[in-house]
Amino acid sequence: MATLLYRLGKFSYRHRWLVISLWLAVLVAVGGSAAAFHGTMSNNFQIPGTETQRMLDKLKADLPEASGGSAGIVFEAGSSGFDQAGKDAVAAALAKLEKLPTVQSTVNPFETQAELDKAPAAVEQGEKQAAAGNAQLEQARAQLAAGEAQLKAAEEQMAAAGLPAAAIDAQLGPQKAQLAAGKAKLDAGRKQAAEGAEKLALAKRQLQASEGMRFVSEDSRAAIAQVQFKTSINALTPADRQEVQDISHEVSSAGVTALASKEITEDVSQLFGVAEIVGIAVAALALIVMLGTLIAAGLPLLMALVGVAVGVGGTFALTGVIDMSSISPMLALMLGLAVGIDYSLFIVNRHRGQLLAGMDPEESAALATGTSGNAVLFAGLTVVIALAALVVPGLPFLAVMGLSAAATVAVAVVVSLTLTPAVLSLIGPRLISRRAWAKAARHNAEPGHESADRAADAAKSNRGWGGLVTRHPVWSLLAGVVLLGVLALPASQLRLALPDGGSEPVESQAFQAYDLTRKSFGEGVTGPIVVVGELPGGLSDSEAVNKQLDVAEELRSVDKVVAAVPVALSPATGSDGHRTAVFQVIPQDGPASESTVHVVSELRAKGSDIAADTGVTIGLTGQTAGNVDVSEKLGAALPPYLAIVVGLSVILLLLVFRSVVVPLLATGGFLLSLAAAFGAVVAVYQWGWLGAVFDVANPGAVLSFLPIILIGVLFGLAMDYQVFITSGMRESYMHGENARQAVRSGFSHAAAVVTAAAIIMVSVFAGFIFSHLTMVRPLGFAMAFGVLVDAFVVRMTILPAAMYLLGEKAWWLPRWLDRVLPDVDVEGASLERAGARAGAPDDAGEAKELVP
Repeated sequence: MATLLYRLGKFSYRHRWLVISLWLAVLVAVGGSAAAFHGTMSNNFQIPGTETQRMLDKLKADLPEASGGSAGIVFEAGSSGFDQAGKDAVAAALAKLEKLPTVQSTVNPFETQAELDKAPAAVEQGEKQAAAGNAQLEQARAQLAAGEAQLKAAEEQMAAAGLPAAAIDAQLGPQKAQLAAGKAKLDAGRKQAAEGAEKLALAKRQLQASEGMRFVSEDSRAAIAQVQFKTSINALTPADRQEVQDISHEVSSAGVTALASKEITEDVSQLFGVAEIVGIAVAALALIVMLGTLIAAGLPLLMALVGVAVGVGGTFALTGVIDMSSISPMLALMLGLAVGIDYSLFIVNRHRGQLLAGMDPEESAALATGTSGNAVLFAGLTVVIALAALVVPGLPFLAVMGLSAAATVAVAVVVSLTLTPAVLSLIGPRLISRRAWAKAARHNAEPGHESADRAADAAKSNRGWGGLVTRHPVWSLLAGVVLLGVLALPASQLRLALPDGGSEPVESQAFQAYDLTRKSFGEGVTGPIVVVGELPGGLSDSEAVNKQLDVAEELRSVDKVVAAVPVALSPATGSDGHRTAVFQVIPQDGPASESTVHVVSELRAKGSDIAADTGVTIGLTGQTAGNVDVSEKLGAALPPYLAIVVGLSVILLLLVFRSVVVPLLATGGFLLSLAAAFGAVVAVYQWGWLGAVFDVANPGAVLSFLPIILIGVLFGLAMDYQVFITSGMRESYMHGENARQAVRSGFSHAAAVVTAAAIIMVSVFAGFIFSHLTMVRPLGFAMAFGVLVDAFVVRMTILPAAMYLLGEKAWWLPRWLDRVLPDVDVEGASLERAGARAGAPDDAGEAKELVP
């Protein structure tokens, strides 16, 4: 592979304009495709086959008008509450919203609250009327009974007097007819009273069902309106969302503030924000400091931007045909920038060192591609495999996320191996400053400088951080393990959920809407649970309504359920009757809270009792229940995915380093850094530690798919640093140094470039900690922190200390396994053996060292 990459580097160097033209053509093609075919991104994390998806499909079939997404708009008046002008302004805005093509209907909070407020009085009035009617019926019944008794006595008296039956009937006939009419009237009254009693009982049950529901706050300062859309929330375009907000904000003319919920305000169409640009600027500064010139620093940045443009642009082009979450291109962007800069830096740094040592520029670019490029290829392959393995859990949105990020990383690798040597050919000697050239010329002109350089390298390897760690290996190893162990302690409290409005920035409209709703109506109103019931066949209207109320009573009996309100009933279809009922269940706490997760579980467990008692089969759907499903599925997928990644780590490192111990050390270090990253995320985003620093105003559960993504990404990046550090140690060991000195030499040669790469990657990831998309923030933090501890604590402290202690044992490999394993030659030693380079420095490590 090293020889093939050497030839590829030489071809790219010689045919620079062809390579550059091809990449320009790819950029134009991808950009045109993204502009022409891109669709709307969403944050739809539904999983096909789950109960939530089945119930949603049922709603689309039976009650299409209730299957679209819904969202809240909360209106806030001044301290005196809503006046008539404010109420009229809200009503006008809602009426205008109903005319939008995307809106199915709206619920006026004042009209609905007025009906709820009138309901108790209406029921009381009905009870009084029913009591008065019953009293009248009783009086009429008593009068009829007295009339019947009188008529019977008169009939007996006439019969005793000897009058014939015909005479009796003729004489008492009018009284009998009058009595029969009275009976008929009484029966009609009784029937009417029974119907009234049935309606009154139904009204009482409906009143009971609406208990706990309010649309206007007790102090009349807040009102919440529901907007039902014709499509899912995720299908709304940014223009649709903005139009809803603009119309809502028209109420400001009446002194009313409108605050739309997160479902409406969330705009996932924009990738870059100010924070991301700052992160790239910090990375650029690190490159300038490390490489010495703007041209040299700009080259890795340019390569990363080309890779990101192609990878993310291709991802955007597919949004028209693939349902893609907003996190997919963001993850691809984060990784593409970070690895794109690092991979190009490794090749540029090697080329720069070789040029200063006097190597021919073309040969140097080819050799850098064959050696450092070989390590880049392997390192990139580990990231690609780890990300592509996200298809294993079987979650469609996660698979799309992993594959899009893997494709972007793959593009970054190809850009580094082809476009980098082509641009190096174009730049020529300008890659290095005149001062550095002059210093190198003086140094190379000195007689015997090769021996002096080797002596200087040996002395240097005993100094610095590597020298300190290897002089005190036991303490270094213990300190590193203890530090990561302490950082990992909060990870035991990890709780997963998808974010709600409470996780948004405090100044955002979404957070203000969430906060006002929580304070005025209860936190559960911010995330209601939708329950769908399948009714038995053949029910009449009244039977269906009563059956619906029976189910609502059962739902209200679940602990920490504030209200369970019937909200819709499918139309009767012939003899089948009403078949589908919809309920809105309001939990006590917010949608991302632990108690709401228990409510969802309890509601599902209650399903068997409801079916036994009422004959109604229930299922849960909606955003809250769907988010709980996603979090549970992701949590269940973590152990097998981690096992796949760890197993892959051991096999790949066994191939690369031909050692049993090194893969185990690398994998153990990866697990330590992963646990520490989890612990830091829990401390900051779940417990709120340093919340003011990281803008975490309302700490809560951790983003549900953060752990599985972090495992894949951190594994790949950790293996990058493992390859670049340990390959130098193995190279020194294979060149004849004793095992312990090889640890120092290899560390010395790789430390500077790995330090630069880690700083750059942490800077890029840290830029996303303050992203305009709050869902991305904990992911950026986790990646930045994970890379930080893995690079500096695991790879640059624990690993060299452990390998120094092990000595020769670190490179132990059974003979039979040595014969079976293929030689992947990550260090590019085959190039040296084949004599593929000319005029290269004798010391293999000299080319690796970052020249100041």
